[in-house]
Order: sequence, then C-alpha cells, then structure tokens
Amino acid sequence: MIDNKERLQKMMASCGVASRRKCEEIIASGRVKVNGVVVKELGTQVSKKDRIEVDGKLLQKEELVYFVLYKPTGYLTAVSDKLGRRLVMDLLPKEITRKYRVFPVGRLDYDTSGVLLITNDGDLSYRLTRSAKEIEKVYQVRVDGILQQEAVNQLIKGILLDGKMTKRAKVDVISLDKKNNSSLINLTITEGRNRQVRRMCEAIGYQVKKLKRISFGGVTLDGLATGEVRALKPHEIKVLYSL
Repeated sequence: MIDNKERLQKMMASCGVASRRKCEEIIASGRVKVNGVVVKELGTQVSKKDRIEVDGKLLQKEELVYFVLYKPTGYLTAVSDKLGRRLVMDLLPKEITRKYRVFPVGRLDYDTSGVLLITNDGDLSYRLTRSAKEIEKVYQVRVDGILQQEAVNQLIKGILLDGKMTKRAKVDVISLDKKNNSSLINLTITEGRNRQVRRMCEAIGYQVKKLKRISFGGVTLDGLATGEVRALKPHEIKVLYSL
C-alpha cells in the first residue's frame, strides 16, 4: 500500500491551521514538531501516519468551513495585533471562533469595507491569493472630482505602480455628481497589490473618498448588513474552487 506524502505546510493548511503562506512562517519559526522533532525546513514530506504538533497541540483535520463577512471600516484584517486594534475576527460569532481555526483570505485595508472571505481551508486561501491567479475583485469607489474619460481609459489600460503596470481593469461609471464634485465607479481588478485601488486612482489625480469591495470571485454582500457574516452557499464554494 502506497503511503502518500505531501509537504508539511500543505497538510497543515488542509487541516485548518492557517493559510499555506502563514503555515510556512509557523514552520520556519520552530513551532512545529514531526514525530517529536522540531522541523524548520519548508517542503518537509509527511504522511497521515506522522504525528504532527503545532504549538504543542496535535494536528487533527477539522471540518472545512467557508464564510463571507461584510467588513466595516476601522477593523484590521488579521487574527491578532500587538497594538490592540480592532480585528475582523472580533466580528465573528463565538460559535465559529471557538469551534474552528478560521482566518481571513487575503487582506482588506483598515479603511476599506466590503467582502472578506473567512475560512479554515488553507489550500483554497492559497489558490485565491497567489499572484498567478486572476481572481476578479470588484470595488465600488467614490472619488473627489468629476472623472474624465481619459482617466477612465488610463484605469482600463493600466497604471504604473512601483515600476510595473497594473493589469487591464474594467470600469463602470455609476454616477457623476457635479453638485458635490465627486464620481462613483465600479472598478474590477484581478490583482491584489498593497492599497492598489487607492493608488491607481491617486496616480491619475483622483483622491478616494470611500472604498468598498462588493465582490470577490463572484461572492457578494447580498443579504448582509455591515459587520454581519453568513456561510457561503455550496455553489459559491464550487465557483471559488473553479477559479
């Protein structure tokens, strides 16, 4: 009988410890033991027969769960913070956080609201956040000023950030409010660079006043009020895995 082995960080992620990238950090910091021996080497091959401990706790596979949170502004997208700032994890019902080791998928800026996926499925998190994947993310953006067509064209074609052009985007102009000198657009991107939407708009001369992510890989805020969370529907999970 073949004893199938896989990389330690992948097994940890599939057991709901954290995202695969975070699991690599946990391994490198010496917090993991395999059969009683501390392992720091990434890519170490393990099997289900091996005894794996993380922070002294035996690794056990748990039920994979998937949620979407309507993140408010003023919350940090993290599971912990040394500065004591409010975390998105604080918004989750205790019946979720007590039973499952869930974490946010990717990041949503402190001052940005909207769709934030929450799961304990490290493999899916890895698939959705690695740079090679082109996952559509739709942002509703209100900027100061009346957005000109030339600026719209620039956003679509790409903006030079940190010496590299952003990938082509989609822009839907929702409204041009001449009375209040502001514009509302939906901007669809397939990357996840740091503060990308704000920086794209600033690069063409428009300051972002309000930013909300309204869709991530097809998952929307439908049925949710700010700060609320719901379980993903089976078809939503299936779509995310197909991306």
